[in-house]
Amino acid sequence: MRPNLNPNSKSSAHITSEPSKNTKKTIKRLLAYLKPYKFGLFFVYLFGIISVILQAFSPRILGQVTTELYSNVFENVPVNFQVITKIIATLALVYVSSIAFLYLQNFMMTKIAGQTIYKLRKDVDEKISRLPLNYFDTKTHGEVLSTITNDIDVINSSLQQTLIQAVSSVITLISVLVMMLTISPTLTLITFLILPISMFASKGILKKSQSLFKGQQQVISELNGHIEEMYTGHDVVKLFNREDENIEKLDEMNEKWFNYSWKAQFYSSLMMPLMQFVGNIGYVVIVILGSIGKINGQITVGEIQAFIQYVRKFNEPIMQVANISNIFQSIIASSERVFAILDEPEQTEDKHSPEEFENIQGNVEFKNISFGYNKDEMLINNLSFTANSGQKIAIVGPTGAGKTTIINLLLRFYDISSGDILIDGKSIFEMNRLSLRNTFGMVLQDTWLFKGSIFDNIKYGNENATDEEVKNAAKAAYAHHFIKTLPDGYNFQLNEEASNVSSGQKQLLTIARAILSNPNILILDEATSNVDTRTEVLIQKAMGNLMNDKTSFIIAHRLSTIKDADLILVLDNGDIIEQGNHDVLLAKNGFYASLYNSQFEE
Repeated sequence: MRPNLNPNSKSSAHITSEPSKNTKKTIKRLLAYLKPYKFGLFFVYLFGIISVILQAFSPRILGQVTTELYSNVFENVPVNFQVITKIIATLALVYVSSIAFLYLQNFMMTKIAGQTIYKLRKDVDEKISRLPLNYFDTKTHGEVLSTITNDIDVINSSLQQTLIQAVSSVITLISVLVMMLTISPTLTLITFLILPISMFASKGILKKSQSLFKGQQQVISELNGHIEEMYTGHDVVKLFNREDENIEKLDEMNEKWFNYSWKAQFYSSLMMPLMQFVGNIGYVVIVILGSIGKINGQITVGEIQAFIQYVRKFNEPIMQVANISNIFQSIIASSERVFAILDEPEQTEDKHSPEEFENIQGNVEFKNISFGYNKDEMLINNLSFTANSGQKIAIVGPTGAGKTTIINLLLRFYDISSGDILIDGKSIFEMNRLSLRNTFGMVLQDTWLFKGSIFDNIKYGNENATDEEVKNAAKAAYAHHFIKTLPDGYNFQLNEEASNVSSGQKQLLTIARAILSNPNILILDEATSNVDTRTEVLIQKAMGNLMNDKTSFIIAHRLSTIKDADLILVLDNGDIIEQGNHDVLLAKNGFYASLYNSQFEE
């Protein structure tokens, strides 16, 4: 009854091209991750300031060489090589010192940025583990993966560059402005009169590019989600001949991404030529007025050269700001998506001092339970039953009756709307979730095995198990024989989806893993659905040994597998409509008898 996500349906996410309204809030949250490194950032910016100031002196020093040589060529003044050598040596020292401080700045900033992104990734990873299952019901795996990989990578690759350039640009503007004023206040004023033209022209471009970058990141997320679903379910896609339809949808998303991408890059690329055009106008005006000043003896040739260099340096940080603004839009868009995950409502917290489950007997009681995946639509109403220690409880019923939901509630994957669930007389809502789930072992219909050896996959059930215990568990699950026939035996490497073994063999391995974990309470969800009849009989015997003295919940569609259950709960529309053992329910000749007979009709 959990919501299904149709991989061929239109995305429910709404892509907006409006600029973000939470930019300030996002910046504050991002800066909060840098706060622990404020001492290191102080030196980062100190070294950057020193480097920029040293660079600001270089044109003025170089201008002195030009003035000295100009005087020799055009005014017949003897060249003072001692003075020129001293100036060049000073200039070399300035350059070397500036580079050294720049290296120190980049070294420290790289380390700080790395630590910041590490903390952000860690927070997102921990947040994912605290999110309720209903969050993943409404998100594709690709969307989640895109956020915790692609979006954080965008922040990682751009954060260092943005922080350094933003501060160095401001310091460059100030230091260059001071040097320009010392040369000619008049020329400096003219430079400033030209500046508003570029600022006004860039404002509209920045606003437009911001909205486009945000839309681009959203489409990337949807695109990743679609691709992940299609590759995961490629066999189903092929079975129903939906390749063309999915390619068409992929093309549609690609087209949408392309439109956002090229527009974002186009608008952002307008910044540089616009700034250069305005800057070139400034150069022409300054050269003309500077030449007039030289004729009138108000300025030297070296100072004109230095001033032109300063104008170029003055325009550089403005161009950098344009470049930073483009990168900044990507950072903001990605940060908002990451913070959206961090802001998601978490599963309800454990009590302040939750109890630990110890010495579990396995008595389970559902008391007047009501629950719905949607608050306005209850799936289970006032459900009650008791499972005594060591009993085998089978849960049967048609699809959508609420069988798996009961297990999800027992494990606190979802919180009930009303009622209570007790284990050994203690409410599970007073218990630590980790302690609660450690008491359960599960074998699911959908097997999950990771890439690695068969031995490691079985040992996943108990990391402290010995090699002999792992093999004994495999023997108990009747998996030992087929494992020995594989190349390398227990060291045989399963691939990413464990597709190099059969579905039945995968199920046997998960059963062996459950046997090795030796849980207090066992949950079997169609555990034998993927094995043949002969193997099913063997597994039933193995499960019989495993379930000895353990409370077991068995979800089954094959009613032949639960004939020896102590209690069979027959569910329909979230309600228990019949309960009893196999013989009692058959004798009633009711719903269960109808289900059972339909499976064994001649």
